[in-house]
Amino acid sequence: MFCNSSKGGVAMGQWAGYLQLILEGAVVTIKLTLMGSALALVMAFLAGIGRLSRFAPVRWLATAYIEFFRGTSIFVQLFWAYFVLPLFGFTLTPLQAGVLALGLNVGAYAAEVVRGAIKSIGKEQYEACTALNFNRWQGLRHVILPQAFVLMLPTFGNNAIELLKASAVVSLISLSDMTFQAQVVRAQTGSTLFPFLTILILYFAIACVISFAIRGLERHLTRGLDGIRS
Repeated sequence: MFCNSSKGGVAMGQWAGYLQLILEGAVVTIKLTLMGSALALVMAFLAGIGRLSRFAPVRWLATAYIEFFRGTSIFVQLFWAYFVLPLFGFTLTPLQAGVLALGLNVGAYAAEVVRGAIKSIGKEQYEACTALNFNRWQGLRHVILPQAFVLMLPTFGNNAIELLKASAVVSLISLSDMTFQAQVVRAQTGSTLFPFLTILILYFAIACVISFAIRGLERHLTRGLDGIRS
């Protein structure tokens, strides 16, 4: 009885160690999601507003970025960032390459959200900017974007969740995210159920946190602004 109990204790200790390994991968995944989302947000506003610019070269550049990153595979973009850029003297760590590829890819999709939200603001808001003697940038900053941002939030939340799920591709460049660690656990134990059920639950939990945070921010920003929605 003592021997069996001892063996069971060792086994339980091993599984606890494997769980710790996966949780360490979850920290990497969260870092990727946060930093990638930050880069995607910056690129979304730059490219989305760029699509509405009065200057043709700016519109062309923004359109080229959006179409290129929406029209090519995230796998190829990641491999370019990690394996090809060093050939031109730009060496990135796996984490930096993952953030760059994910941020640029999701930012291209989010840019169309920015453009669409800005264009959805009613003509009377632009007339109000003129009445207040705002120039184009002042009107965009003080009147249009605060209203458009509220409209962007739900889709931004979806984009962040898509980025979270797409972050699994970084395991291909040996970055120790959740998916990479799950594969390590499977290779060491021969079990598929434990590691992949664990990361399934973790991905879902992180996505729920993102959704909850976006809904909370949306409620906060829409106080007193219900009239902007139709």
